Amino acid sequence: MFYPSHLAQLILAGLVFCFPLLHSAVWAEQPMSVMPKAEVLMSLAQPRVEKKLTAKGFQLGLPIFMRIFKMSGTLEVWVLKDNRFQHFTNYHICNYSGYPGPKLYEGDWQSPEGFYTVNAEQLNPKSRYHLSFNIGYPNDFDTARNRTGSAIMVHGNCSSQGCYAMGNKQIEEIYLLAHYALVFGQERFSIHIFPFKLTDHRLAKYQSSPWYEFWKNMQPGFTAFEQSRQVPLITSVNGRYVVNPPQRFAMGNRQ
Repeated sequence: MFYPSHLAQLILAGLVFCFPLLHSAVWAEQPMSVMPKAEVLMSLAQPRVEKKLTAKGFQLGLPIFMRIFKMSGTLEVWVLKDNRFQHFTNYHICNYSGYPGPKLYEGDWQSPEGFYTVNAEQLNPKSRYHLSFNIGYPNDFDTARNRTGSAIMVHGNCSSQGCYAMGNKQIEEIYLLAHYALVFGQERFSIHIFPFKLTDHRLAKYQSSPWYEFWKNMQPGFTAFEQSRQVPLITSVNGRYVVNPPQRFAMGNRQ
């Protein structure tokens, strides 16, 4: 005969057996960009960021776009609203390696320039440099030109060995914006890295630079965004950057 007590014992045994599996499944469903350390740091940054966003009519989770300008030491964050990217804020770059110009090879202590994209897997919540994300160097253009290197990050701790280093409070805010944009449906965000604003006037001053032709090749990508406030799709063809029509962005459940 099957008594209720037997049923209770089976249920209890089942719970004991299943609980570790359920616990593992819950953690497996967490975004890669969230770990206990990152969760705490983002919770500290969130009130600061939401206050700034609200003041400009934005909300956390909208698609983002970033630009870096080496010579001014500036990282810009733009937010998509009304089908155009609008400027949100600038962050001071605490440190980067090398000089204006591209990264050429592993160990050259040079921070890259070019057009890169970042998806959720490139966010590192366990970084030794507070928080970080991998910019995606080398891209197809870099590979076509036999440029080497790896693990090029935007990170905290204000120390660079080829990366773009921010202050810790700054990377907390940047990481938070990236995390929520990706969680709410942006498949990847673009980060465009320039030596300076590639206007005709500025470029004319650097005609003697060995990187003048490289920067001239990057200029259409810079200009396309300046004119449209849409992020162009940049591809590499025969070792040159080519500008394509703007990307379409998934908005998740944000309207």
